[in-house]
Amino acid sequence: MVFKLGLIINPLAGLGGSVALKGSDGAATAEKALQLGAEPKANSRTKAALEVLLPYKEQLIIYTVNNDMGEHCAKSLGFNVEVVHTTAAITTAEDTENAVIALKQIGVDLVLFAGGDGTARNICHAVEDTVPVLGVPAGCKIHSGVYAITPKAAGRVVEMLVNGELVTLSDADVMDIDEDAFRQGTVKAKRFGEMQVPSEVRYMQAVKSGGKESDELVLTDIAAYVVSEMDEDTLYVMGSGSTVAAVMEEMGLDNTLLGVDLVKDQSLIAQDLTAAQLLEHTQGQSTKLVITLIGGQGHIFGRGNQQLSPALIRTIGKENIIVVATKTKLQALNGRPLICDTGDSALDDELSGYIKVTCGFNDHIMYAVGHQSLEGSTTLQHQEK
Repeated sequence: MVFKLGLIINPLAGLGGSVALKGSDGAATAEKALQLGAEPKANSRTKAALEVLLPYKEQLIIYTVNNDMGEHCAKSLGFNVEVVHTTAAITTAEDTENAVIALKQIGVDLVLFAGGDGTARNICHAVEDTVPVLGVPAGCKIHSGVYAITPKAAGRVVEMLVNGELVTLSDADVMDIDEDAFRQGTVKAKRFGEMQVPSEVRYMQAVKSGGKESDELVLTDIAAYVVSEMDEDTLYVMGSGSTVAAVMEEMGLDNTLLGVDLVKDQSLIAQDLTAAQLLEHTQGQSTKLVITLIGGQGHIFGRGNQQLSPALIRTIGKENIIVVATKTKLQALNGRPLICDTGDSALDDELSGYIKVTCGFNDHIMYAVGHQSLEGSTTLQHQEK
């Protein structure tokens, strides 16, 4: 399994701390810190995080920025590295934002970044909640909730993802303070947004005695969340299966359990549609797809929902696919990836990687998606699992 890890290091992060400047924001502050003898620490802290991942070199590709923004650190440890963005010798906040944009275009599974609250603000501004992030604490100010407790802790979280463990995705606040006011003894913290971060494993959303997940309660939570997030101007293709049926029930709509229905503004547009009818209805329309997996097998495409043709899936786009499942059902796969068997091998490759799965109300995890090879083994793009 190949995990596509994006890496961004702010090489100037934390410079002001050791020389009592109470921050490192701004080129002038960084220059002054260096003149006072400050030594950059961001790369060494990132190295501590990446060292945790050394046993998984063959399962990782690190996409990063040239020189001290990631390339030197990752290559020094022997990782497979691809530089996707190039900067000048003196890096800026704009470099960080441009790097995020480049990593989004590559389609990385996670952006690991090293810095402080200023770096988190830059990441937040560019990432637009399209990819999970995780911060390696390296700055003077660490008020944001997007950072791991320590650099090694950040490495451990990535390790869990690479190993296919169920890792919850949580919304975390991006905070920063006014450094000028802070230097005068006043702390003025401000919220600048939120980003999705992989946090510690929370296997159970709803529990009863014995610590086992209650499917009935969890399905209700999943359904309530999906419905609460629906856009009234968007068409929703509702796939087959009991988990999707729970979403239809939440809206009070009849459901074709073994078919595919179409919903807009929580109203039923059409039922039990064919592949051709789905293409006709969704042509030129903003569309999202709600699907679940087949228990025990893990298929999300190619078993029981052949109406979802390759042409339709490409039209909708991976970013508009909403996968819903209980954690109990995912745990039953014993770490095997979800399977795409659309009949179009190129599309199966495109869908491979990691996808967000909704497992409760505002409760998400990252999970691997693979496909069936000609030999019948489950693979992920570039490398067999």
